[in-house]
Amino acid sequence: MALQSFLQVFFLALICFLFLYRLMRNKNGCPESSPGSVELLLNVHRLHDWCTETLESCKGTFVLEGPWFAKMNWVMTCDPANAHYDFNSDEDLWKNQRIAAKGFMRHHLFHQFLLRTIRDKVEMGLIPIIDNAAKHGLVINLEDIFQRFTFDSACIVATGYDPSCLSLELPQVLFSKAVDDVEQAIFYRHVRPRSFTKLQKWLNIGQEGMETEYICQKRKEANKLNQELASEDGVDILTSYITEKESTGLKCDDKFLRDTALNMIIAAKDTTSTALTWFTWLVSKHPIVENKIIEELESKIPIGETKRRRLFNVDEVKNLVYLHGALCEALRLYSPVHFNHNMLMTRISKRWK
Repeated sequence: MALQSFLQVFFLALICFLFLYRLMRNKNGCPESSPGSVELLLNVHRLHDWCTETLESCKGTFVLEGPWFAKMNWVMTCDPANAHYDFNSDEDLWKNQRIAAKGFMRHHLFHQFLLRTIRDKVEMGLIPIIDNAAKHGLVINLEDIFQRFTFDSACIVATGYDPSCLSLELPQVLFSKAVDDVEQAIFYRHVRPRSFTKLQKWLNIGQEGMETEYICQKRKEANKLNQELASEDGVDILTSYITEKESTGLKCDDKFLRDTALNMIIAAKDTTSTALTWFTWLVSKHPIVENKIIEELESKIPIGETKRRRLFNVDEVKNLVYLHGALCEALRLYSPVHFNHNMLMTRISKRWK
C-alpha cells in the first residue's frame, strides 16, 4: 500500500512538472508542436469543448502528444476520411472475430434469447420498481435503475448469467462493482504510461491484479448443453463461442472468452442506460412530444384495450416513426459515445501531417 501511494505521488509530481513545462510553450490556436497532455489536463473540466475547439483550429485532425518518456501519442480526428484511411486495415484475426460475432447475433436463436431476456427484465424487474415508487411516492434515481436494467440484460445476453441488480431491494452486486473496476482499469491504461501499468501488474497492485473464474464453469455447462432446450430458449453469446469454436476457426481460450464477454457487457451497460436516461428526461421536458408518442403507441392497440397495461412486442413497435425519430434526436443531442477509440497495432514511422 505504501509503495502504491509513493508511485501515485511520484506520478502526480511528474504531471505538475509537465504542466509548467508545457505552459511555457503554449501558443494560441493550433500549436506548432501538437497539443500535449498538459493542455488536455488543464481543460479536463471542459473536455468536449476543448477537443471541438482544437479540432476546428487544426482543420479536423491533430496529434495529442503525451509525455516524451511514455510513448503515449494519440491522433484525434473528426474527419471520416482520415478515420477510414488509418483504421480500416484490420488484421485477419479481428476480421474473423467480427464475422463470428455478427453471425451469432444474426442467428434466430440469439434473437429469440435477446427478446425473451429484455421482455422478462422489463416485466419482472423494471415495471415493479417503477410501480413501487409510484405507489409509495418514492423518489428514485432513474439513471441507476436503467444502469441496473442494462447491466442485467447485457450479462444474460453475453454470458447467460443474471447478476440480479434490478430488484426492489436495489442490491449492491459484487459482479457489477467488479465490472466498474475493469472499466476504470481500462481507462487508466489510456492515460498512464505503459511502463507504469506493467509495473502495477508485476507488483499485483491497483486494478491490474484482477482475474475471472466464470469461464471454466461456463465451459462445463456448455459441454452438457441440451440442444433441444437451446433450440427452444435460445443461447447466449458465450455459449455460442464455446459450442461453435470449430466452425468459427477461432482460438476460444479462456482469455479470449473473458475479453469478448467483458467487451460486450461494457459496451452495452453504460451506453444504453445513458441513452434511455437522456431520452426519458427530454420527453418529460416536452409534453407535446410525450403526447404524440402516446398517441402513436395507442394507434397500435386494439380498441377496448387502450386502458390496460400492455407490453408491446417487436412487430408492434418496429414501425413507430415518431418514437424512432424522438430516440434518434435524443441520441443526436446527447450522444452516449462522444469518442471512438482505435489502436494501431504497428508503429507508424512518419509524423502525422
